[in-house]
Amino acid sequence: MAPIVTALHTLPTAASRWRILLAGLVAVGLALSGVAYAANQSVQGAKKPVEDGGYDTDAPTAILIEASSGSVLFEKNADELRQPSSMAKLMTAELVFSMIQRGDIKLTDEYRVSENAWRKGGAPAGGATMFAALNSRVAVSDLLRGMIVQSGNDSGMILAEGIAGSEKAFADKMTARARELGLPKSTFANSNGLPDPDNRMPVREIGRLTRHMIQTYPDLYKLYNEREFTWNKIRQTNRNPLLNLLEGADGLVTGYTKEAGYGMAGTAVQNGMRLIAVVNGVDDPDDRVTEAKKLLEWGYKNFESRTLFAAGQPVGYAKVFGGDSGSVALSSKEPVKVMVQKNGSDRLIARIVYNGPVRAPVEVGRPVGIVRVMRGANVAVETPLYAAEAIGQGSTMRRAIDGASELVVGLFRAGVAKL
Repeated sequence: MAPIVTALHTLPTAASRWRILLAGLVAVGLALSGVAYAANQSVQGAKKPVEDGGYDTDAPTAILIEASSGSVLFEKNADELRQPSSMAKLMTAELVFSMIQRGDIKLTDEYRVSENAWRKGGAPAGGATMFAALNSRVAVSDLLRGMIVQSGNDSGMILAEGIAGSEKAFADKMTARARELGLPKSTFANSNGLPDPDNRMPVREIGRLTRHMIQTYPDLYKLYNEREFTWNKIRQTNRNPLLNLLEGADGLVTGYTKEAGYGMAGTAVQNGMRLIAVVNGVDDPDDRVTEAKKLLEWGYKNFESRTLFAAGQPVGYAKVFGGDSGSVALSSKEPVKVMVQKNGSDRLIARIVYNGPVRAPVEVGRPVGIVRVMRGANVAVETPLYAAEAIGQGSTMRRAIDGASELVVGLFRAGVAKL
């Protein structure tokens, strides 16, 4: 089956020098739920694409994300699995935040400090600790500060045992929660990121998790910007040096294991724009901060936000089966925004992806698919698309014609599968 291309036409954007060419390109896929269709669009600003603006980092794995749109501005080995070290505490915090939000636990709830948590995560262990006293009871609010401000390993273990009965049971909940949040690769063996081969996260998923936490729990997220915390008469300052080195920095966490090296997730807001940087695998603790800071500064210097499509503006069309119209217009409920380089050197490709054809009748607002904007080989942003109009049931003849067409497509797919 040859690709079907509809007429090209120009769509306006927020910047008149950008052109968006829309072509309805139908691609046959072998998805279980049906044929996958894609409409291609190219946003052109230069004759040649420039990968990541020529920027590079010494960090083995790194990613830079604009928080509002989710645009990926830079990535390097972003899907490589590594031990997250203390960055795993982000997942611990998210799980606790979600339980507080649902009312399953309260900030005033208290959990006992077991000998296991005290010995393996507290003062006797010699690592990061909030110095919680053996057999004492500590409120969830203080345990969160101990884990977030001081990166206390004992804090994470006390929370895990208090909530799930054991750290292993809590780690299983962390992995399950990661899947709920759309993080398919991350796995957890404990709540604090201490060395274990089953603790694995790619920097892409650390970045996505960070963005989710900032957007979902704005009040609890403020804990990451607290500069000090005193517990058991011991005052400790926030372990994140970025807070004092970069304008607008308000989080998040550093980490280290011998296998993974030094890592860091950092974020800042400048001129109303929040960027998130994650690096991992660095050889030196100072270098991880330097690389994260340089990445954030590069992003602020070189990128700005552009609106590709306004909220409710038709983005493209999806094929309809058995309807009184052969296609349905698609739009986003929110503006489709993407970060672009200020020098206009980006070349972006947008595709509308959905499982189809969409069966009639189609009601306004029905979820249909996504628009995926690519910067080279990297996903810059993905936004859900919905039916912008109602499509009624077609005539018997229309449904018969569509049925015959789908039969031909099915036979073609079967032939391709045999090849």
